[in-house]
Amino acid sequence: LGVELKGKTLALIGAGRIGSSVALRCQAFDMDVVVFDPYLTPARAAEIGAELVGLDEAVERGDFVSIHVPLNAETRGMIDESVLGQMKPSSFLINVSRGGIVDETALAKALHNGRIAGAALDVYEIEPLPMNSPLRAAPNLVMTPHLGAATVEAQIGVATEVAEKIRVFFDTGSFADAVNAADLL
Repeated sequence: LGVELKGKTLALIGAGRIGSSVALRCQAFDMDVVVFDPYLTPARAAEIGAELVGLDEAVERGDFVSIHVPLNAETRGMIDESVLGQMKPSSFLINVSRGGIVDETALAKALHNGRIAGAALDVYEIEPLPMNSPLRAAPNLVMTPHLGAATVEAQIGVATEVAEKIRVFFDTGSFADAVNAADLL
């Protein structure tokens, strides 16, 4: 049997554009939302209807822990055996952001041991997922290819956004939202 979302707690790890959108959508299902994001202001957390908490509290409270952070030195391996061990045995982990944030060996172990109820992934540290990955034999795991931009609408949206950012750069010289702006200077 499945579980209802109503009355459950969503723990967001990261609340940028996508994480914030997830928070708003989950509230429509009568979910409580807590968020860990060291760059999020309390005012912005209130705007999206979320309670700003630390990482430990987020994973301890979350019935669903949903990851929405970039992969960088701070986030690589952030969801490790210790963090998974803080989750409720009835909780579910969702990573649709970047591979490498979740320690895949630790996740497979947590699923095999019943430490968490389940997980869903569409990103992996190595893509395509190697045949010898411990995830392939893990129970209660949904794995899909990373297809977030595999629609006509998404491709039009990305192309439009890139064109707009290029226009803004040539009009103002601003690299707003550029992750690798330092590399461009």
